[in-house]
Formats: sequence, C-alpha cells, structure tokens
Amino acid sequence: MADGLLRDERREQRLFLALSAPAIVIVGLCAILPILWIVKQAFTDAGGQASLSAAQSVVSSGLTWSAIGVTLALSGATLTLCILLGTPLALTLASARRTTANRLLILIMLPLWTSILVRTYGWLVLLRKDGLVNSTLKALGLIDTPLPLVYNFTGTLIGMTHYMLPLFVLPVYAAMRDIDPNLIRASASMGASFWRCVRTVVLPLSAGGIMSGSTIVFIYTLGFFITPAVLGGGRVNPISIRIEKTLSTFQDWSSASALGVLLLVLVMLAGGMVFALKRLAKGGFRHA
Repeated sequence: MADGLLRDERREQRLFLALSAPAIVIVGLCAILPILWIVKQAFTDAGGQASLSAAQSVVSSGLTWSAIGVTLALSGATLTLCILLGTPLALTLASARRTTANRLLILIMLPLWTSILVRTYGWLVLLRKDGLVNSTLKALGLIDTPLPLVYNFTGTLIGMTHYMLPLFVLPVYAAMRDIDPNLIRASASMGASFWRCVRTVVLPLSAGGIMSGSTIVFIYTLGFFITPAVLGGGRVNPISIRIEKTLSTFQDWSSASALGVLLLVLVMLAGGMVFALKRLAKGGFRHA
C-alpha cells in the first residue's frame, strides 16, 4: 500500500516536471542567460579581456553610492507610504460586504490597466506648477505660490506610490479576508476596543500578507526607471537612471553592466533579508 502511494507520488512529480519543462527552458533562455551575459560584461574590458577595472571604477565612484542612496530612499519611502495607506485600505475592503469589496477592488486595480508611461505623464500634468493640484490650492487660498511637486523627490515618490499601492493592497487584503470573523467577535466580546482588536488580532494574523506586499513593493521599486525619469526631471537619479546615462552618454557597456550587477546584488540582499525575517518570525511563533 505504502509502496503504491510512493510510486504514484513519484509519477505525479515527474508529470509536473514534464509539464513545467517548457516554462523552465523559456525562463532559462530569456532571463538567466541575459543576466549571465551582464555579469560577464561587468568583468570584461573593451578588448574582451577579463578585467576588474569597470567594477572597481563603479564601486569607487561617489555617483554610484549617491545613486544607491537615492534608490534605497525612494524604495523605503514608497514602502512606508504603501504600508500607511494600504493597510487601512485593505482593512476597509476586508470589513466590507463581498459585493462592495469587489467593486472597490476594481477601482483600486483600475490604474494597473493603464500604461505606466501614461499614468506618469498624467501625474506630471496634475502636479506641475500650473497643474490641477496647485491651481486648486491657490483657488482655495491655501497657497500663494505654486508648490514644487514635480522634478524632485516628492513628485517621484507620489508617482511610485500610486503605481505600487494596488500591488501592496492585494496580498494584505487576501490575508485579512481569510481571518476567521469569530476571532474578532471573541475579541470584541472580551471588551477589546476597535483599535485594540486591530492591533492584537487583525495585524498579527495578516502579518504574512503585509510582509509579502512589502517585499513586492521594496524589491520592485529598486529598479524603477520611467517614473524617476519623468517626474524626477533629471534631479532624482536612482541606479536605474545611472545605468541608462552610462549607456546613452558614454556607451560604456562594462560600467553599465557593473551597475546592473550592483542592482542585482541589492535585490538579492533585500530578498535575503526578507527570507531571514520570515524565518525569525516562524521561529518566534514556534517558541511562543
């Protein structure tokens, strides 16, 4: 009996492997091979010989570390805003009736159906000195001179948050929706206030969704290009902009590849930190 079940399990595993083989091959050819080529270019000079000059030049450049700082600042600030805005929004969706939540979810996901380039230029129109935001604030008498909302860190952050907020809300909403309502009722029946119930029941039980959404936002925004390029106006230069300028201005493939490898390392470090935090959280739960 046990041997038969084991054979069936192995047969099922082989079937799944065979079905996934085409996707594995495509991912290998279209994703892994280009990354390996970039790594090779990062440690090759103009003559095609192995060299560390490009990597050393990139690492020793102050512009590189400035770009890394801007990249981390943008990603961290976008993540913070997504948590502050997205967690209450997900809680509202999870507390609403199913039909109402579905309609609201459609409105939240609506921006994802529009090209990121169109949305970014839309924010440029809204936030510029004679745009709708400044015009409305001036008409209400709240400001005398237009606020600098574009071609700076603020405008870039607004555009990035607008793009990433739906991607953060989805996993958090799914986690909150799966919480047993009886737990919340029990907490309320024991005298817990609304905020105490949220803090002690809802947030701990939805921590996995919040962690997943935070991972998506932070890692995804590390490589943002279009939004900083348009709303930053050349004044906000994360590492993606630095890579583009290195290629378009200097045609230096080695240095651009070295910057790409550096960006890849940042992504891997971020992923490693998330994995470590998840393991620590699981260990804490087991210990508790």
